[in-house]
Amino acid sequence: MILETTRLILRELEQKDFNDVCKLLQDPVVMYAYEGAFNNQEVQDWLSKQFKRYQNDGFGLWGVVEKNSKELIGQCGITYQEYNDRQIPEIGYLFRKEFWHKGYATEAAMACKEYAFNILGFNEVYSIIRDTNIPSQNVALRNGMTTVATFTKHYRNIDMPHLLFEVKNNQ
Repeated sequence: MILETTRLILRELEQKDFNDVCKLLQDPVVMYAYEGAFNNQEVQDWLSKQFKRYQNDGFGLWGVVEKNSKELIGQCGITYQEYNDRQIPEIGYLFRKEFWHKGYATEAAMACKEYAFNILGFNEVYSIIRDTNIPSQNVALRNGMTTVATFTKHYRNIDMPHLLFEVKNNQ
């Protein structure tokens, strides 16, 4: 276990989580900001990337487990992302659609912010969110973040406008 909140446990993902991660990454509704669902190989690549992050950085996207059901309902964590030719710590989150609008993303993102500041020692953290992803933008706002920039990411052969949200420690 990495983090525990009132309703959630955040823990490192494991290979045995593949089928649960498929429920997330292979749902086209959940993956609309990524321009579509992942196939099995893309899910495995995603998992393998998290394993490398845990090993190299000591953090990554963690599995979010609902305490009552013990069910993996999403992912939330901290990853390094490229922005303006530098690596910045980003809080990212992705939840199965049946768990949307229940406050889980906000609860997990707030816990990750505190972890980033109090355990990892970051002075600021960011969230990079597609301009059309209003629910995720609202999570960032509830996490105390403000929009500090807009930019375009090129992913799956598509230019996608994104917003950069930031919060500083002790803000």
